[in-house]
Amino acid sequence: MTFTLSSSTEIIDALGQPCPMPLLLLKRALKKANDKKQYLLKSSDPHSEIDVTRYCQIQQLQCQVLKISENEFHYLIESL
Repeated sequence: MTFTLSSSTEIIDALGQPCPMPLLLLKRALKKANDKKQYLLKSSDPHSEIDVTRYCQIQQLQCQVLKISENEFHYLIESL
């Protein structure tokens, strides 16, 4: 499975950063969003899956998770 990215997808690279940094970086990107509607969050923290998916549910954001390897997870986040 792969993600289909748009030309305006913002990539948030949180590789190598422990929780809660991936979630904080996502929140920061969403807060300063202007016309961006799609974000690709890259994380190496396995605990980020719980935090990111729960946050997206609460905020009513669509979130797809792709496990790249044991130490790399990608999240495609889109506003509905």
